[in-house]
Amino acid sequence: MSGAPRLPPAARAIRQGDRRALARAITAVENDDPAAAPVMRALFPLTGRVPLVGLTGPLGVGKSSLLSALIGLLRERGQRVAAIAVDPSSPFSGGSVLGDRIRLERRPDDDGVFFRSMASRGESGGVAASTREVARLLEAAGFDIIFVETVGSGQVDVAIREIATTSVVVLVPHLGDEVQTLKAGLFEIADVFDVNKSDLPGAELAARDLTELATLGTPRGGWRPRIVRTSTTTPSGIPELWEAVLAHEQFLDSSGARQRGERARLAAEISGRLSSRVGREVRRRLELDAELRELLDRVVAREVDPASAADRLYRDRFRVK
Repeated sequence: MSGAPRLPPAARAIRQGDRRALARAITAVENDDPAAAPVMRALFPLTGRVPLVGLTGPLGVGKSSLLSALIGLLRERGQRVAAIAVDPSSPFSGGSVLGDRIRLERRPDDDGVFFRSMASRGESGGVAASTREVARLLEAAGFDIIFVETVGSGQVDVAIREIATTSVVVLVPHLGDEVQTLKAGLFEIADVFDVNKSDLPGAELAARDLTELATLGTPRGGWRPRIVRTSTTTPSGIPELWEAVLAHEQFLDSSGARQRGERARLAAEISGRLSSRVGREVRRRLELDAELRELLDRVVAREVDPASAADRLYRDRFRVK
């Protein structure tokens, strides 16, 4: 017999649009449940084809309202849209710090929209490790466009670049000299800059400053960031913002950058997963393995420094010369 391999029941249900099966699979991924692995393996070949748009920027710039407006525009155009909102999480409980993403406006009977809020669970970069796999589940479920909204804080929360095909950095008027700090942070990841709340004074100046920075900067892979102004209260600029996103997506296809970007993202994912897994195992063995416990004791006693201890583990355990 020939043909495509048979999907596991849960994966088949997701492909058929079963919302409950999709929600259960997402929860399993978030909880690192081994039951999610065969579903993800089966669905992985069906992914990597739709735009995955990242929305990031400081708190208070109106990302959730902007996301709601974009979803409304795309639904009017007949697109099926999914959104993942990644909130900062408490280092103590692991729960979402903000927990207010429910304000996203959507009709409860609209089966063309799917929304999921996730806590970052302490992951650096403002993006949960499971976000990649949740996005794949949503794509396999038949959504045409997937958004990932996350909080950005300049030079730190830039991991959205390792997930999104197009990254939109959302800012507000009255940036002043703060724009300069973007050069080493969010500016480096932006494919599109959006000056939101542009009905407020200072929007034109902010857009001009960003345009100057984009003009002076070296185009990344041949793409120079687009600058867009939007307002969700007027409303205005939403179609223009989406056109800028589409322009970048088309550039990825015409330049060959999409394949290169996907290769880099997958390499980062493999590396990150391996690093996390090895790190957990080393922490566990430092207390359970007699030899490693002795090494940790020597570090605690200041007889060996942490870097030397790590070098020894790297050489001895991984047979690296």
